[in-house]
Amino acid sequence: MYATQSATSELQDAFRRQRRVLLALMLRNIRTRFFGHGLGYLVAIAWPLLHTLVIILLFVFNARMAPIGESTMLFVATGAIPFQVQAYLSTFMMTSVLQSRPLFAFPEVKVMDALIASIVLEILSSCMVVLILLILGTAAGENFTPRDMEQAAAAYGAAIILGVGVGFFNGALALAMPMWAMLFSLIRILLWFASGTVFLPDNLPEPYRTMQSYNPIAQSIEWMRYAYYDGVGAGFLDRAYVLEFGVGMIFVSLLIERMTRGHLLSLR
Repeated sequence: MYATQSATSELQDAFRRQRRVLLALMLRNIRTRFFGHGLGYLVAIAWPLLHTLVIILLFVFNARMAPIGESTMLFVATGAIPFQVQAYLSTFMMTSVLQSRPLFAFPEVKVMDALIASIVLEILSSCMVVLILLILGTAAGENFTPRDMEQAAAAYGAAIILGVGVGFFNGALALAMPMWAMLFSLIRILLWFASGTVFLPDNLPEPYRTMQSYNPIAQSIEWMRYAYYDGVGAGFLDRAYVLEFGVGMIFVSLLIERMTRGHLLSLR
């Protein structure tokens, strides 16, 4: 009986310590990411929001018609939201690990703590961005309500899983090779234009259509558009592939981190 109570007490103490570490890392990320002030974190919300709005306005002012549907704003938004979710997660998880590296000298702080704190923070930020976009779209007279709410939520969740998977991999790789952070930022720009944010991958001619079918980002975007447009992604969309890729990346990255933890932290 006493042994059970002691074990329970130790577990509760460990949980409280873990919660304090995660909260401290989240607050540190908020303060250090932009301008060294807590209010600077608002840029983390404003930046992807501004990014999306600029693309929408460019399409509207150039009178470019959406390849499907009547609303250019809705078409671009359904491509930008899943892309931004996974892109910012995968980027800032990596950045958080690099910025928190000096803290890993403390036994209470682990690489996994920095990654989890970043995941929570980025998911909250992306939810705020989506909420603001919905409000702005409604104010502009756009109907952003999906025809299939469950599929829209599932597509959003899949984009999060994909971002977390790539973020875990980026975090482990950046510890071994810090230059990877800059290289991935360039790759992310290319992925923005190549993953179907402003076009339909399903409309591409062969063999490019088949090549895009192996792009999990394009698949996640097509999944979101399927929730809004009837018939989109027929013969192209593979929901299981997005989930399998994201979960597989998480598993492989955790395995690599666990096997090389001491070596990675000893690198300078």
